[in-house]
Amino acid sequence: MSVLVVLIGISLLLALSFLFIFFRAVNKGQFDDDYTPSVRILFDKPPTQAKEAQVKEEEKKEE
Repeated sequence: MSVLVVLIGISLLLALSFLFIFFRAVNKGQFDDDYTPSVRILFDKPPTQAKEAQVKEEEKKEE
């Protein structure tokens, strides 16, 4: 029975340490996306606008 108390204590300590490390990484900006904004300008149109434009062109051809 005392082994369960020790194992639960160790698991709680381990879980809290992982939570602390995660929050520290978030605060330091490790998960910020620095790459996508610099590449976004290379795309002509966002996918939704491109699809809408294609649908409009198809409708004009049908008329």
